[in-house]
Parts: sequence; C-alpha cells; structure tokens
Amino acid sequence: MTLNSLHILLTYQCNFICDHCFVWGSPEQSGVFTLDQLEDVYQQALDVPSIGEFYFEGGESFIYHPVLVQAVARAHELGFATGIVSNGYWATSQADALVWLRPLAEAGLDRIDISIDTFHGQTTETGAHPGLAAAQELGLYAGSITIDPPVGQRDPALWEPGLPLTGGDIMFRGRAAVQLTAGLPRQAWQTFTRCPYENLADPGRVHLDPFGYLHLCQGLTIGNLFARPLFQILAEFDPPTYPIVAALLAGGPAQLVRQYSLEPDDGYVDACHLCYTARERLRDELPEILAPNQMYGVA
Repeated sequence: MTLNSLHILLTYQCNFICDHCFVWGSPEQSGVFTLDQLEDVYQQALDVPSIGEFYFEGGESFIYHPVLVQAVARAHELGFATGIVSNGYWATSQADALVWLRPLAEAGLDRIDISIDTFHGQTTETGAHPGLAAAQELGLYAGSITIDPPVGQRDPALWEPGLPLTGGDIMFRGRAAVQLTAGLPRQAWQTFTRCPYENLADPGRVHLDPFGYLHLCQGLTIGNLFARPLFQILAEFDPPTYPIVAALLAGGPAQLVRQYSLEPDDGYVDACHLCYTARERLRDELPEILAPNQMYGVA
C-alpha cells in the first residue's frame, strides 16, 4: 500500500449531531488525540516516505483549537502539508473567523475545507461564508463541502474511488444509514457487487482515530498503530486475504451477505447502506476490524 495522506480524526466529539455524519459525531462522543499521541503518529509517519500530508478532521477539530494549532505547527515543522475540515461553527463573522484562523495560518496551515449546507445550518445563498472569506484573506486555500439532502444513491459512474467526499448526494454509512434511508428508493442487495467509493486495495489516504485505529473506510480498520508500527501495518496489509476487504473486492457488499451468511433486508438505498448494515451485524465476529464503538453509534 502506498499511503500519501493521513486524515486525523482529532476527536469524535462535535457540537452538531448531523444526520449524515459518517462517524456519529456528537457532544456525547468520546475520544480525542493528545499532543503526545500526535507526536508518536508523526514519528511513525516519518518512517513511511510516501506520506506527505496530514488532514485534521473530526467530529469537530476546532473544539480543541489550542491542540489543533499545535498539531498543525508540528506537522508543518516536520515538512508535512496540512489541511483541516470543519463545520465552521466558529465563523460568526469574518472578523471573528480571522481570530480563529490566524494562529493556524501562522502555524503553517495550507488549506481549510468548511461544510456549508443545510445539515450544518448554513446556506450559500447569502454571499460568501465568513470562514472562507477569512481564510482567503489570510492566504489559505479555502474550499467548501456541500452535501445535498437525501434523494437516493449518488451515481457511482460519476465518482472516482478513493476521493474524499466534497459534495453531492449522501453516502449512506454511519448515522446516515440509520437516520436518512426511510422512504428512499431501494434496490435488491444482489445488485451491489462492488464498492464504488473507496479504493480498498490501495487507498492513498486512510483515517486515523484517537484510539489508534487506521480506517480504510469509517469503521473498517486495518490495524492499530498504537499497538503495531504504521510501516509494519502497511507492509503486511494484504487486501485479497484480509477479512471484509477480501469479500468487498471479490463481489462488493453483496459478497459480504453471501460469505458471512447474513439475512439481508428487502432492499438498500446504496452500496454503503448495505455494507454498513452488514458490517454492523458482523461486529461480534470481527471486533478488532469493525471498530471502534464510536463508528457504530455507541457513544
């Protein structure tokens, strides 16, 4: 596996409880990185020459703003590019947003992406978002993430596997698989014969949570770098033989149903909906791979 980017879930906590959230972020969630743990991660990343970028996400990373600033500064000092994903709750005005962002810009932050949609109580119809305007004033690359209300599955033909979610229809994994699927069109489980959104064999990026779990997809892990070195996890990962991943590569979420003898429901909105539901039912069988509890709605 050639890994280019580590996306750090700085915390599972969030000031919002969004229905579409992959990681079940909420004020009640637990799990946050310490600076000592992040330093351990950086040192392990230095042993993997292909890694050139750290992205800080959540939950909501700005909840721990002083830690976030130090995390960005240290990553920048070590030569990594840095980015942040945020819901922008702190951008109550452009002037206030500058106060939040200036320490990050001075720490070496390269870019920030802000969620701007109805799930986050935002609209793009009233002009520039104050957080984006402040970021641009500071010379940061500023992007937006805009997720549409659920109407059905996104068109897999328009998606390049492995890319981060930046807009369009919802993927029905995490809380979305529970909260947003009611009343939507469904298809038979046999039709979902591939994972259209993640490059499971060679993802380029993975998410790392505060407990050390490396996620190929939210809730599907390939190891814990607090228990085993990152370079070793990457070197030993063998997709065609790895549980869950092997089935998904062989025949998509439908193969999970067949291989693990699951009882499917009448239909599913998209491949993520079937995959997440199947994995949820397999957690007792594969607790270290389908982890942690936070990714499955257990606060």
